[in-house]
Amino acid sequence: MALNIVLIEPEIPNNTGNIGRLALASGSILHLVKPFGFKIDDTRLKRAGLDYWQHLQVVYYENINHFFEQNKDANMVFLSSHGSQNHWDIPFKDNMFLVFGKESVGLSKSIITANSNKLYKIPLYSQHVRSLNLANAVSIVIYEGLKHIN
Repeated sequence: MALNIVLIEPEIPNNTGNIGRLALASGSILHLVKPFGFKIDDTRLKRAGLDYWQHLQVVYYENINHFFEQNKDANMVFLSSHGSQNHWDIPFKDNMFLVFGKESVGLSKSIITANSNKLYKIPLYSQHVRSLNLANAVSIVIYEGLKHIN
């Protein structure tokens, strides 16, 4: 049983490294969509992923169109602070793709509009917080998903 973590245009190598470690620990596959805000051999990426990166199953895409072309039949949900449904209501299934946007702006408006019925959020209980750190958000959703499918 596996889930797929998709990071669209990640910007912060430490987050991507931590999410890589999470992917390996949870038995998930990591999908990275270019362009990145760092070089893939960035020492901060490797440090955050420690020595686990070599064991990680990771798939790279040249751009968002390449990702959607390669995964057109995949079961996907999209995570955004603009979602109207809570993450615990995701109908988790084995091999589902959980799609996250870049740290600075999240998912593009076009992705949000095209997938509004598959858009979920992690609820925030303070008006002083706009969003969670990407690595934290991915962790919350992955382990919620594993709870449902295992």
